[in-house]
Amino acid sequence: MSMTNRNGDERAPIASTDRPNVIFILSDDQGIWAAGCYGNPEIRTPNIDRLAAAGVQFANFFASTPVCSPSRATYLTGRIASQNGVHDWIRGQEVGPSAPLYLDGEVCYTDILAEAGWTCGISGKWHLGASQLAQHGFSHWFVHQFGGGLYNNAPMVRNGQLVDEPGYVTNVITDDALAFIDRHGAGPDPFYLSVHYTAPHSPWTGHPQEIVDSYDDCEFESCPQEPLHPWATDFTKQFMGNREMLKGYFAAVTAMDTDVGRIVDRLEELGIAKTTLMIFAGDNGFSCGHHGFWGKGNGTSPLNMYENSVKVPFIVSQPGRIPAGAVEEALVSNYDFMPTLIDYLDLELPQDRNLPGRSFLAELLGGESGGREHVVVYDEYGPTRMVRNARWKYVHRYPDGPNELFDLESDPGERNNLIEAGEHARRIAEMRGVLEDWFTTYVDPEKDGVRHEITGAGQLGPIRSTGNVDAEFFAGDPWSAGPGGWEGDEGQSRI
Repeated sequence: MSMTNRNGDERAPIASTDRPNVIFILSDDQGIWAAGCYGNPEIRTPNIDRLAAAGVQFANFFASTPVCSPSRATYLTGRIASQNGVHDWIRGQEVGPSAPLYLDGEVCYTDILAEAGWTCGISGKWHLGASQLAQHGFSHWFVHQFGGGLYNNAPMVRNGQLVDEPGYVTNVITDDALAFIDRHGAGPDPFYLSVHYTAPHSPWTGHPQEIVDSYDDCEFESCPQEPLHPWATDFTKQFMGNREMLKGYFAAVTAMDTDVGRIVDRLEELGIAKTTLMIFAGDNGFSCGHHGFWGKGNGTSPLNMYENSVKVPFIVSQPGRIPAGAVEEALVSNYDFMPTLIDYLDLELPQDRNLPGRSFLAELLGGESGGREHVVVYDEYGPTRMVRNARWKYVHRYPDGPNELFDLESDPGERNNLIEAGEHARRIAEMRGVLEDWFTTYVDPEKDGVRHEITGAGQLGPIRSTGNVDAEFFAGDPWSAGPGGWEGDEGQSRI
């Protein structure tokens, strides 16, 4: 798989820089369609587009699970949900002395970086348990108490204490991140910083009014409010066709984009842009009426693996090392992220983790492909699993379906399920075999998502033993979390 720039020209690799700083910006529920550089002419994202113009934009980057907490766990550990045990968004206790650790016993890339001399900080969403406790190599820890919620006066954790931070939470996260950069940007050792926004996750209210109003005349052609999907949940029924919610979603993205620009500007002001690796990524995809529903993998019942749910924006930039203005078409998953980052920084991966991913550094640097044109990607969300190659997608739902087969070349919108077409019986059998062989290789039997009743309603606690009943781990009713399934205790958005 070759890499081209936006004019279609081949790009050559560029010389490296040792021990760079690393900033990993992670958005929350941002569909791959929700950025100008990904082809949306309606939404304003000049700073995300600026990163793409300065670096490599991946066109086919997948979240290994299309919901927030499992995807975040995979980014950090390089291991899939059926290895690390985080299968759904964390709905159990997250603050207080008895809040459980969901990544206990895991090796995160931040553990490796901290041991190698990087000063590690996080500003924003954690949503992986025990939010008051700094974990996995982070010496700076400013996080949301929960998974998200109201955008003003948000509940945060600062220095281990529960606080309500005044102001718009996107700005609050950025202000803390900038202070961390100011403290460590001129130091002798490199820094790593996670900037985890809650935007553009629901609620789609409370955003800067001037930005909301700026979308008054938007046609929202990029978000067609399609006829209701037969699997759509009550969540969809609240929002389908609601222009104010569309304006709020777009405003959340644009406000976040403004603060991405503040971070890039600060690096340039401090003179450290060329010694800083910048990554912008999404945790999972999202549909705002596309395919007839609002939401992500748990936006339908049964859980779905539509492209809008599983594909996310992923952009990487470091001037002087990473080629500028490139678009990479290779299929890549976020379980490949940890091996790639560790490879980029010339560090060593742990050898006892049975990691399913592999480095895509060759593709990132614009050199010869590492053979990724032959690579397929895999996803899971409880009993729903997917295998996808450049043309075909097969979705298998245990134990009894419904299953799906899509020809993405002739049917990129995934409208025509070919599962019953007799001429594809051999392909279906082959793809199911590939899928089951792969998961057999990597699944931890005690944490196998197929063995649990995962509905998308949230995870209530870490999986400790398969001898316990599923009800101890997962909520059964997807919409019992509050109105529409997105409001939990005290109005905090937990999905």
